[in-house]
Amino acid sequence: QVQLVESGGGLVQAGDSLRLSCAASGRTFSSYTMAWFRQVPGKEREFVAAINWSTDYADSVKGRFAISRDNAKNTVYLQMNNLKPEDTAVYYCAAGLVFRTRDPRNFGSWGQGTQVTVSS
Repeated sequence: QVQLVESGGGLVQAGDSLRLSCAASGRTFSSYTMAWFRQVPGKEREFVAAINWSTDYADSVKGRFAISRDNAKNTVYLQMNNLKPEDTAVYYCAAGLVFRTRDPRNFGSWGQGTQVTVSS
């Protein structure tokens, strides 16, 4: 497993942008599928985006969010543009060894989460 630490959350207005970062420990970072999920109180954790050799996005963020990774820095990013109030959530970074999945059960390592709040 890897240890993950997210950063970059905050309070922004609708239409603004934010970039989340997730720093990972370990020497095999490039082997992992990295993903971002989000969760609001009372709801299940929701898939946002994932990256390994390709990228995958939830329909709700496609065209607005971009996931990327820098294997030399053991870091994955989530660039969030044109933010909407419905994007408000705690965002979690996750690492797993399943190649193509959106199921949080396939991710064995999780960060502590970072709050993103979008005001209207």
